[in-house]
Amino acid sequence: MVALRTRARTSMNPAQRALWYIESHLAEPMTLDEIAAISGVSRFHIVRAFAAATGLPVMRYVRARRLTEAARSLANGAPDILSLALEADYGSHEAFTRAFRDQFGTTPEAVRAATCTGHLKLQEPILMDSTISDTLAPPRFETATAFLVAGISERISCDNGAIIPGMWQRFHQEVADIPARVGNVAYGVCCNGDDAGNFDYIAGVEVSDYSDLPRRFGRIRIPEQRYAVFAHTDHVASIRRTVNTIWNQWLPASGLKAADAPSFERYDEKFDPATGNGGFEIWVPVRG
Repeated sequence: MVALRTRARTSMNPAQRALWYIESHLAEPMTLDEIAAISGVSRFHIVRAFAAATGLPVMRYVRARRLTEAARSLANGAPDILSLALEADYGSHEAFTRAFRDQFGTTPEAVRAATCTGHLKLQEPILMDSTISDTLAPPRFETATAFLVAGISERISCDNGAIIPGMWQRFHQEVADIPARVGNVAYGVCCNGDDAGNFDYIAGVEVSDYSDLPRRFGRIRIPEQRYAVFAHTDHVASIRRTVNTIWNQWLPASGLKAADAPSFERYDEKFDPATGNGGFEIWVPVRG
């Protein structure tokens, strides 16, 4: 049985391994490092792979699942809130209550008194579906020389990722105000990511320098870096499926590691921003 379980886990992609570990160890303490180790990838990789597959940060999912199970226990009349708090990996009644209120907008005592969870937005276990693309072409590899990007910048989380199309609309309205532009290629840069799955996104263009750049624009220096370059030929709205395939299928099988550097989309003159068609490239930083 152990051998069968091991083979089953081996055939899983990193996000699936993370989900298996989380659900099978939900009542035990766990850290992001442990989840990454079980998934066979780095912290940097699992944060991005899990978000690409599920739309949620890893540890937020862990927290939401634990609080959901605690809510069910409370609705069933669990008498000792402190015990539930400790089982959910909170060190005190107060810390548990704060997290519970942040998650559900109510208190543990109120849920126990109501004896039901129908009014709560519970986090059910995520079942991985077949969102892996079977048409991903092998990438080419390029070493990008360092360059500067300037444009519309926002901090992105799993809660507000839907604002990115609106950022591109603003970009097209304001790109003429970006001085020292180099070429006609546009870039969607993901950078400065953290363990919670948040990152800075810049919809921008290459510039020669920042000396006259208005303060309202964001800026990022892309360092010299080796990249795997993937062609995304479908509509731009399906980008998440391609990204999920890269992080959860291609990269684990490639023998390469994700480098802690900006990744970006590259939109040349073939891409039509009015229709979302025409295709573009996804550049993923890698190391041997």
